[in-house]
Parts: sequence; C-alpha cells; structure tokens
Amino acid sequence: MALKKYILFDNDGVLVHTEPLYFKANIKALKEFFDISLEFEEYMKIMSEGTTVWQKACDRGFSQKEIQIARNKRNEYYQEYLKSENILIDGVKEVLKELSKNYKMAIITTSRRVDFEIIHKDLGIVDFMDFVLCEEDYEFAKPHPQPYLKGLEIFGAAKNEAIVVEDSKRGLTAAYRAGIECVIVKNDFTTTQDFSQATFFIESLKQLKTILN
Repeated sequence: MALKKYILFDNDGVLVHTEPLYFKANIKALKEFFDISLEFEEYMKIMSEGTTVWQKACDRGFSQKEIQIARNKRNEYYQEYLKSENILIDGVKEVLKELSKNYKMAIITTSRRVDFEIIHKDLGIVDFMDFVLCEEDYEFAKPHPQPYLKGLEIFGAAKNEAIVVEDSKRGLTAAYRAGIECVIVKNDFTTTQDFSQATFFIESLKQLKTILN
C-alpha cells in the first residue's frame, strides 16, 4: 500500500451511529402515508444500489406530490430521532485526534447539510476535519464516484495518497469507481452487504492506525 496522507471518511455508520434511525424514520413515514411496510433486507438492497424507498409508493400509483409530503415527514422524524437518541460511537474522537497529527482528513457524506449539522452540533468530530462535503456539494451521490473525486480535488491529492473509510456497499462502490483504496469498518447494520471490493476490513475504527502504518 502506498503511503497515505489523506483520509476520506463516510459519516453515517463510520463516525456516528445514525443509520438505524434513518431506517426507522423511513419505515414510519411509508406506513403512515401509504400503508407500505419496509423490510430490512429490502432496505439494504435499496441502500446498496443507491435507489429510493419511495419507489414502492410510486409503483402503487401515489403522486410525486404525495411522496414529497411523506418524504418531508420522514426528514422530520429523522431529525427528532437524531436529537433524542445517543449516536456517538465509542472511541471515535480519540482515534480522530490521534490521526489528525499525521493525516489531512475530510468527511464525504450523502447526508443533507441540515441533518449533518444536527448530528454534529455538539460532538466535536468536525474539529478534526479539513472540510465536509454533504449531499448539496456535488451533483451525483454515492455509489457514483464524484463525491470522493471531489474530495481528492479539494485536497489536491493523488488517488494513491488517499484512503476511504466506509461501512456500506454503496460507499465502497463509490470509492472503488473513484480508484481509491477503501477500508470497511464493521457495522452490524450493514454487515450482510458485499464488501469483496474492499482493500481492508476492520472491526472498529481503532484499528485504522494499524493498517495505515
């Protein structure tokens, strides 16, 4: 492995424990507005492919206007959960503090900026980052490579100087297509996904330094 200088982190599931809350918000809105249930395996497939949970409502003939109302409500539910539940992952800040001495770091997320700011309001994680890219900061979301390529561009980094840290197939695909080596950090929520394209697999973020060394 070439010597790394830059670390590009995914957010949800890697730095904060938010993915189950987003799933829960989707379940609630789909049931409430369309009486549609959403199974975990089905949701995992949607997340892996970067498609949408609203396709089920669309297939049943609901209008885009109705879907937008439900989507807005889903976003409200998600924000309520973010504000009320513990989303910290044990040891993350200590790891970032240590890594920040030797690496330049950024967060590349598919989160909306408004949700990202709620998530990180009092966590102090962003203090260790050079910049953050949210959904509004690029044209094509993961699994498209653009978010990670834009991260490299901002750093002025070569692909082999950077490493991506992800927990999902969708993010791994984005990194792979961008030509950047990817570390998958274990997350019980995404553990059933196919990570065969990953360069490394770690049990927790605490092992990242070992790999980089």
